[in-house]
Amino acid sequence: MGDSFLPLALPVFDEQELEEIKEVLASGWITTGPKARQLEQEIAAFVGAKHAVAVSSCTAAMHLALEAVGVREGDEVIVPTMTFAATGNVVVHLGARPVLVDVLPDTLTVDPDAIARLGPGPRTRAIIPVHYAGHACEMAALLDLAKRRGLHVIEDAAHALPAAHDGRRIGAPLPAGLAASAVCFSFYATKNLTTGEGGMICTEDDALAERVRVMSLHGISKDAWKRYAADGSWYYEVLSPGFKYNLPDLLAAVGLAQLRKLPAFQERRRAIVRRYSAAFAPLDMLECPVERAGVDHAWHLYVLRLRTDRLKISREQFVSELRARGIGTSVHFIPLHVHPFYRDTYGYKPEDLPVAWDAYRRMASLPLYPGMTDADVDRVVDAVTEIALRNRVPQGIRVG
Repeated sequence: MGDSFLPLALPVFDEQELEEIKEVLASGWITTGPKARQLEQEIAAFVGAKHAVAVSSCTAAMHLALEAVGVREGDEVIVPTMTFAATGNVVVHLGARPVLVDVLPDTLTVDPDAIARLGPGPRTRAIIPVHYAGHACEMAALLDLAKRRGLHVIEDAAHALPAAHDGRRIGAPLPAGLAASAVCFSFYATKNLTTGEGGMICTEDDALAERVRVMSLHGISKDAWKRYAADGSWYYEVLSPGFKYNLPDLLAAVGLAQLRKLPAFQERRRAIVRRYSAAFAPLDMLECPVERAGVDHAWHLYVLRLRTDRLKISREQFVSELRARGIGTSVHFIPLHVHPFYRDTYGYKPEDLPVAWDAYRRMASLPLYPGMTDADVDRVVDAVTEIALRNRVPQGIRVG
């Protein structure tokens, strides 16, 4: 192959993370403690939220948030089908049913009109909008709809730090005062800001913040993490059967260093995206991702869609050719409604949600991370362009 393998995503670390980790190790306090609290405060300030609670993953964040707003067995939660398994799975874990809906053709974020057409039933409790690939959902429309129908909104913002819409960062309330019940971020290894594993719940709701904080550590009474500190107490009470979802200081320390570098990371991501789109937009057999007016895209993913009627090869063959050139790719995502569990349990067919089904069959995510060099970017551009041009269907002829 000649060139080394270029991965789809790779975290970027330097001495800043090492210094933060050394400080934690020197303190002897490696589990949840002052660094986790500091990360909560800094993330809350960064996005403009009243409260932030650090947890072990975005999955944990969504689970805790849904539990806190009262989702229980037999309830329904509206979920876009174009998302990772976690978004639907947390609903199932609570004994509720995920009601899957389609997405918008351009952004692949949830379609507010599709939700409006559903006519949520008496057991519908919440909506989980997914800020797909880092593009903000149409939150004003969704929050207005939710308010009118008495639904909670739990934002899956796993891709969305530091996305913004009309100058408001995802995680902050709308100017009109409308706010999601909770906004859930991911700090997984591939995310724009990583702690290795980790997540954060942001909310304006005092009671919800207190509930998820308690439930994230076995349901033990407030400040349980401090009971081994000098000013702590051995006495605690189990208020509810909670979970083991706390974020250790050792990981929070990495997040603190990453947060300081996030603006520079985003500047590099946007430069790579500009290079990709400038190269691919003139090719009529490729469809570039969009950024709507007023949106500051987080660009967690660059999802290219093939116009397969203008190509001699399938998406699978396209991905295979890139991999043969040492370029990592993936597909984000296989829609939930075509996975065996969701298909067989709830009776979905692929064509039930046609926008997501069509997009899935044409999409491929390209490498995108701030550690990519200009030569790396050129390598991807050259490979995609060469494959597309070599397999282009002659004008006047269309496949299928």
